[in-house]
Amino acid sequence: MKPLTLLFLTLFNSILGLSVLFPVLGPLSRELGLSEVQVGLFSTGYALMQFVLSPYWGRRSEVVGRKPILLLGIVGFAVSFFLFAFFAWLGYQKVLLGWSLFGSMLAARLLGGAFSSATLPTAQAYLADITPRDQRTQSFAILGAAFGLGIIFGPAIGAGLAHFGLLAPVVFSASLAVLNALFVWRVLPESRPLARPQSPPRLSWADPRILPLLLVGLSINLASIAMEQTVAFLYQDRLSLSPAQTAQTVGLALVVFGVVGVLVQGVWVRAVRWPPRALLSLGLPLLLLGYLGLVFAPSFGWLTVSLVLLGLGSMTSPGLTAAQSLAVSDDEQGAVAGLSSAAQALGRMLGPVVGTSLYGLSPAYPYMFSALLIGLAMVFFFSRPKLASGQ
Repeated sequence: MKPLTLLFLTLFNSILGLSVLFPVLGPLSRELGLSEVQVGLFSTGYALMQFVLSPYWGRRSEVVGRKPILLLGIVGFAVSFFLFAFFAWLGYQKVLLGWSLFGSMLAARLLGGAFSSATLPTAQAYLADITPRDQRTQSFAILGAAFGLGIIFGPAIGAGLAHFGLLAPVVFSASLAVLNALFVWRVLPESRPLARPQSPPRLSWADPRILPLLLVGLSINLASIAMEQTVAFLYQDRLSLSPAQTAQTVGLALVVFGVVGVLVQGVWVRAVRWPPRALLSLGLPLLLLGYLGLVFAPSFGWLTVSLVLLGLGSMTSPGLTAAQSLAVSDDEQGAVAGLSSAAQALGRMLGPVVGTSLYGLSPAYPYMFSALLIGLAMVFFFSRPKLASGQ
């Protein structure tokens, strides 16, 4: 298999293993007597560790190579999920209770965030190593498709495995990570040359080559997370659905949203071969229309059309990632990928709090906020003709 195909499978397995947990984290925590706030801290802590450590892992991969860091991230993820399942089992057995149970499970999630933060930036840097600069946008679209497929299939697998117990999806995720690590160890070749720098390159957040792109990326990701955290509430409240109807309706709509995103990134972006700026020039207005649609949509059809527009707007993801990669030298690919992943993690930290808080004030506010963010990003982007203009 080609290295790009191997990297696609590696990232798909990693995202699949993470998203399997999505449907069961809430019910599992309630069975163990944990509060909604404590459950939220699991996700916030996970994202916090990714925000803090992604730049480190990206820089480190420039020195020791991509494959060792990728392996370390996947193995660390597996260990953290086995620990999370073990502590939850102790909670079921009443060995751990209350704050001791919460503290143990939170520590496992923090460990998972610390090590999983190595996976995405290293995968992005690996791809930059093996792809000519004029083909980088199309290659990054493959990574976006792997991410999207993992998000589509993971929750469905998690929901199915939950019939065997709420810990079954957690153990499955950890076991899948072990298999993924074996796959990387045996099959994936190293992409960095042996002549590597003695110390990792330093790339600042304030570097003028990448700061504007990081700000645009943070805006896009924060807007998306705020939407994802509240869209189920929006469907339920605007369509007057029961909880069971909400789960079915939102599940169908999100599958449509995910499939559109995968097709756009995995097929369309690779077919048209547009440069990064062209993808952002079309994708940002599509995102704006999608969020405005959620503000005003009165029915299931129009709500889902709005999500389709957001799926189409996902072309911004490979465009932005490629623009960040092309903005720096070949010796800074790990460093820029680490900063990009940290910016995404910051969006995952802030998005749930901002989205749910605004929804409590008015159901339309999270999507107005997201539209405002994208609107500001568009003004910022279009006022800089040279931004993301690399090929």
